[in-house]
Amino acid sequence: MFTHEDLAALQAQSLKMQGFIRRQTFSPEHEKSLRRFSSWEVAELIFKINQSTFRGRLAADPDLPGGEVEEDGRQRWFSLQEINELRRKMKVNRTTLMPKRPANKRAIRVAVANFKGGAGKSTVALHMAHAAALDGYRVLMVDFDPQATLTHSMGLYDVSEDLTVWGIMARDLIRETDRMNAGPRAAESGTSVPQRRIPASIRDLGLGELRVSDFLRPTAWPTIDIIPSCANAAFVEFASAQYRHMNPEWSFFAAVSRFLDSIPDDAYDVIVFDCPPAIGYQSMNAVFAADVLYIPSGPGYWEYDSTTSFIGQLAEALGDLSAGFDGTFPAGKMQLPKAFLDIRFLMTRFETGNDLHRAMYEAFKKVFGDRLAEHPIEMTRAVEQSGRFLSSVYEIDYRNMTRETWRRARASFDRGYDEFKDCFLKAWDQVEESE
Repeated sequence: MFTHEDLAALQAQSLKMQGFIRRQTFSPEHEKSLRRFSSWEVAELIFKINQSTFRGRLAADPDLPGGEVEEDGRQRWFSLQEINELRRKMKVNRTTLMPKRPANKRAIRVAVANFKGGAGKSTVALHMAHAAALDGYRVLMVDFDPQATLTHSMGLYDVSEDLTVWGIMARDLIRETDRMNAGPRAAESGTSVPQRRIPASIRDLGLGELRVSDFLRPTAWPTIDIIPSCANAAFVEFASAQYRHMNPEWSFFAAVSRFLDSIPDDAYDVIVFDCPPAIGYQSMNAVFAADVLYIPSGPGYWEYDSTTSFIGQLAEALGDLSAGFDGTFPAGKMQLPKAFLDIRFLMTRFETGNDLHRAMYEAFKKVFGDRLAEHPIEMTRAVEQSGRFLSSVYEIDYRNMTRETWRRARASFDRGYDEFKDCFLKAWDQVEESE
């Protein structure tokens, strides 16, 4: 017989191993740090210019960051801060190296979502966020998944559940209920929800007074922040059901959207959501707040079957919300019925030499047409190794393996990011300008 006490003991053993892995993976201070990037990477892979052109610009302008030079003098290594300074100051053929960013518009929001566990949601979210940061964008990542894979991959472990998506939703419940109580409907119709129905366990925590900045955590990447998750936030699904009972008029699915609306429009460029493998209160908040829905799927029949179920159940859930609330709530920059600016499917864990994988890609293509990304994410040794060490391919130093192995993995994600970027840039054109 096994009880909750046995489960707790097993977790304690696992936490010891988790600590060991962190010591092997992160810096001696047990904190994740971002490596430097070689002049070859900066020139050819980040700026996409000739190495000799890059070296010539550095030699001609002593005010440009010079990076750190290896002892043999053969290679320079640059931090991301130095890379971004170079990006701001350098031009190639009179063209800026700054990324495209429409003026007077808020950050574009992309939700990476699917039913199936192991479809590659966290891997895709992590790599697309890192690629966007290397491309010069300021990124906010939002981890909606209580498994917290994305959070751990960004080097965060000491996370309070109050400062996760659960805290955002509880904060929103308090604020929205107070707004309803103070509104004219309370006096005229008497239909408001009494404040006493907000439990003291929530009000006494002071969640309603938390600032937006309290939820935003910096990471080892200087241009990436994250709203983290943690295992203790798993109860959000149970808590949210209780909250809805206390205030049936609370538009729970718009909580995160309202929170993001309160962030200055120019604070970030791209916001990436990593969703849990289920349709629930957290995932509905993610898809409602998103401009773009990115759906990764493995190359097998069961993944195809799960993806089909996911989009069907999501359609029903969004339809129910539209019918149930009838657009009669303050949703800020999102409205009902929910409309995405784009929807894309991305095949992951793809093996080019596998006949079944190629056949499944053709099946996806036949069904989803140009909604399917042209370039699947390939399964390579470097990708497997990056997952083992809670890192992206972009974080791995290519000197730790053969350059060709690393280059192949990076090329796969670079192609995936190029399509990802093209998708969010086109969607950005449809976002209304800020007033």
